[in-house]
Amino acid sequence: MAHPSVVTLPEGTEPLPDFPQARQCPYQPPPGYLELRGTEGPVVRARLYDGRATWVVLGHAEARDLLVDPRLSSDWNRPDFPSPSPRRKAIQKATILIGMDPPEHTAYRRRLIPAFSVRRTRELSESIHRRAGELVGAMLEQGPPAEVLTGLALPLSSHTICGILGVPYADHEYFEQQSSLLVSPQVSEEQATGALMNLRSYITDLVGEKQKQTEPGEGLLDLLVHRDLAEGSIPYDDVIRLGIVLLMAGHETTASMITLSTYTLLRHPDQLARFRSDPENAALAVEELLRYLSIGDVLMRVAAADITVGGVTIREGDSVMLSTTGINRDPDVFDDPHTLDLERGARHHLAFGYGAHQCIGQNLARAELLSALSALFGAIPGLRLAGSADEVRIKPAQSGVQGIYELPVEW
Repeated sequence: MAHPSVVTLPEGTEPLPDFPQARQCPYQPPPGYLELRGTEGPVVRARLYDGRATWVVLGHAEARDLLVDPRLSSDWNRPDFPSPSPRRKAIQKATILIGMDPPEHTAYRRRLIPAFSVRRTRELSESIHRRAGELVGAMLEQGPPAEVLTGLALPLSSHTICGILGVPYADHEYFEQQSSLLVSPQVSEEQATGALMNLRSYITDLVGEKQKQTEPGEGLLDLLVHRDLAEGSIPYDDVIRLGIVLLMAGHETTASMITLSTYTLLRHPDQLARFRSDPENAALAVEELLRYLSIGDVLMRVAAADITVGGVTIREGDSVMLSTTGINRDPDVFDDPHTLDLERGARHHLAFGYGAHQCIGQNLARAELLSALSALFGAIPGLRLAGSADEVRIKPAQSGVQGIYELPVEW
């Protein structure tokens, strides 16, 4: 197996750009990404935080090819697997599913698909829409100002994933707090590891309670405990790890997407007017927001064999980072890609990835985003930012999920 390469350049050589880079505007790619694609092409060389060289994929066609190529590994247990930050590196090996290759990944994903299917999402849509309406109603009752992340986005996404998994919603503040430590670049490796252990302890206790129940609940964890674990087709530890990763991913990304989408529409009044005037095409608008914002920016991989793509050869052991921010702004695929156009119909975006690792919760995320935006802008016609648009705090590039920390609004 090839060893990870650390960047060493001859004297006088132009240094490699850093990856990932910070956004200057919450909904626009870092300027450096645009410069890289314009001068270097769809697959470029960059440098990670630890000095390791990486290939950064910015082209849509190249990303689609690579994401279905079995020579590109997602196995986080490989010693040469890269990481965009120390915090991510500290927690990578403790999770499951995301960091696995077929056939193990295929077997685990197959167990989870029914809980996140289109059919299941349709069954849940009414309760998601109702909950979104209740939360917006509470914001109205409280009166302005209000905060979108804590008032709508987080409670809606937490309520939904709790229902899917069979996790008590009464505990949402605790697991939201622990999950936020795992995605915050400000925390140390020790703090991130501690938060992960806290989540592990929480899920372990919950699984223990479910094992004692003679009649299982309707959540996915109940199914894993009373079917897969009971029949011995899945190890106990893997049930715990699946619970952790689904609980984390199920609310953090969706909450960030709801909050940033609200900010973006408020900053694009012409598109907001279009969204309000054409509710029948709201689902189409959601696809454009997913493309335009691309909050899950970094897809991490490592080459398990040599691969030639985009005019370059990626060697075995090389780090590969696919930037959905760059990929979904590819001018060869999307006309005028830096313009928000809710009528674009951008269903071929890669905001949820592509291939075997395409986000399993994408249908649920779409339903939550649609319900949240429809409820918020439908009930509060005069919604506006409370304070200057420049005052919002942008999450750092290493956070793993792009977005803003809070969104105060008034009406």
